[in-house]
Amino acid sequence: MPEGDTIHKVAAYLDDALRGQRVEMVRVHPAFGPSMGARVVRRVVSEGKHLFVHFVDGMALRSHLGMYGAWHAYPAGAAWHKPRRQASIVIGGGRRDFVCFNAKEVQWLRSHGFRRTDQGARLGADLIRDGVGDEELLRRIGTFCEPRTPLVDLLLDQRVAAGVGNVYKSEVLFLERRAPLRRVQDLTADALLALYRRAATLLAENLGGGPRTTRFSADGRGRLWVYGRADLPCRRCGAAVRRDPLGMRPRSTYWCERCQV
Repeated sequence: MPEGDTIHKVAAYLDDALRGQRVEMVRVHPAFGPSMGARVVRRVVSEGKHLFVHFVDGMALRSHLGMYGAWHAYPAGAAWHKPRRQASIVIGGGRRDFVCFNAKEVQWLRSHGFRRTDQGARLGADLIRDGVGDEELLRRIGTFCEPRTPLVDLLLDQRVAAGVGNVYKSEVLFLERRAPLRRVQDLTADALLALYRRAATLLAENLGGGPRTTRFSADGRGRLWVYGRADLPCRRCGAAVRRDPLGMRPRSTYWCERCQV
């Protein structure tokens, strides 16, 4: 699943390409709603893992890539790299077409309508754009999470704070030395906030080009601490890295039992 830094970079790319431009059509897969004719793009922004294309007529198109979605850009009329039946959104006109394939969610909204406002209210602060607001973040943890919620579920809950995905979940817990099944009630407020500060820092450090990196030592031993390293030696202590599907909706989690007591 694309993480918040990926969606932020996609939104910045699309905003640079489309802001102020007239597009001839916005075609949406029938499963998600109607297509629209010519209109002018006002801006493209990300909110956590959601991407919004805002138009000057007050409409907005929200997309969520889920596990398998991706945005592609093609010269007008060029062959696509994926079948047309997989196209969830096509924004066309001019010299390039922008195609979103295999999105999990696509939705038309009015930029200032109730559904758009409600959508924003149900998303926590975007950790890249907004950073960590201590009081609001702790309030959202208390509102949306039970005290027994494990940390693996907390960090992926976009209602608390938006942007953390599966890679950052494992890396943040390792760097903060927290066992993945520790519960919200086991940590102090400062320890909970430290998780999100670490996540915000890592997300911001990955906004440039190149592969995602959470380990910045120039020793040639790898860019990540634990993610994707099941059964390999921990880069900190040498114990074997574990991998198990954990959480209410089980996702692969990587951790070191010795470092994350």
